[in-house]
Amino acid sequence: MLLLKNGRVIDPVTKVDKIQDVLIDGNQIIKLGTNLSAPDAKLLDCAGLIIAPGLMDAHVHFRDPGYTDKEDLWTGAAAAAKGGFTTVVCMANTNPVVDHREILTAIQKKAETAKIHILQASAISKGLKGKELVDMEAMAAAKAPGFTDDGIPLLDEALLLEAMKKAKELNLPLSLHEEHPLFVQAAGVHKGSVSEKLGYGGADRTAEDLMVARDCILALHTGASVCIQHISSKNSVELVRLAKRMGADIHAEATPHHFTLTEDAVLTYGTLARMNPPVRTEEDRQAIIEGLKDGTIDMIVTDHAPHTTEEKARPLESAPSGITGLETSLALGIDSLVAKGHLSLMELLALMSENPARFYRRTPASIQEKAVADIVIFSEQERWIPHTFASKASNTPFKDWTLPGKIYYTICEGNIVYSL
Repeated sequence: MLLLKNGRVIDPVTKVDKIQDVLIDGNQIIKLGTNLSAPDAKLLDCAGLIIAPGLMDAHVHFRDPGYTDKEDLWTGAAAAAKGGFTTVVCMANTNPVVDHREILTAIQKKAETAKIHILQASAISKGLKGKELVDMEAMAAAKAPGFTDDGIPLLDEALLLEAMKKAKELNLPLSLHEEHPLFVQAAGVHKGSVSEKLGYGGADRTAEDLMVARDCILALHTGASVCIQHISSKNSVELVRLAKRMGADIHAEATPHHFTLTEDAVLTYGTLARMNPPVRTEEDRQAIIEGLKDGTIDMIVTDHAPHTTEEKARPLESAPSGITGLETSLALGIDSLVAKGHLSLMELLALMSENPARFYRRTPASIQEKAVADIVIFSEQERWIPHTFASKASNTPFKDWTLPGKIYYTICEGNIVYSL
């Protein structure tokens, strides 16, 4: 048994925000109240700390199988736990690609012994080639939570239309990477003042806008549940806002790097700030924040993308895109959004826990009796410096930043899977 004493419980599912004790037995919360006692329980003094539902990251790359020099299920799970996450959804761009039932079930079996909940998404197209759909019914039967070709845009409208219709029939979501190659002269950096200064072609926001417009209309037409992944363009935010008003079941993700950084970060951090889609202008960043505030963007994800130090040491044009993010996500949400008055902490937690769970047809983590004990315990104000990582990788511009939101414990199914 675990007894969490005197913490401030904040739960976006129940809308509770008050000082309470939480008693856990096995994998379940069995009692909430004040002045609780349980002589046989392990006591965690949470005075001055926040007790919240475990976070869910709906967009991570654990590189397993095929690229385990960068990350694997175990180190990815450790990084997630350190960041307060009790559930993650892994993308399908592994080697082999998760495009058939056997590879999906092999990953699921391996993930069963991880210390957090690891869900493995299915690819939409075989081999991520955008030519032929996977057997979506078989992948759904094997409990894939959804479908994505993340990392590669789906250019074939007929194929995507077929995928949306099938996903609607299966009541599972699609998540889409929106970058049309016609408008990407050089990946990872916004086409603008910084790319001009560096003599680097860059990726125009039109690459995203064009595909977001198309896919919002297709989502409206089919009724499919569709997520625009790692949104980066002010125009795309407005397109999603319009599609929602029109009645489309459309959703969008934002990453901490897209609501914290601008293209200028490339001048400071080099390849550590190279990512697809790129961080863009201050105007884009502010539009993303406005989208988070008004519900246009309904999920915060990390797009956790570990790479080796050697890979990121290459020149800008040949280094891989992507940054790690699990261990700094909550802190950046507090720093960039809550501390600056854009969101309440309750709203931030909904974006990082309840909303991703609902999109993926999961029961959201919640601090209430009979709920599974998936919990994060943290200090909102206490500052810390990320300089060592549980991930195999540390390719992040946020290393050595001073951030609020120090995590003390992560509990998954009643087990302490991270402690400070």
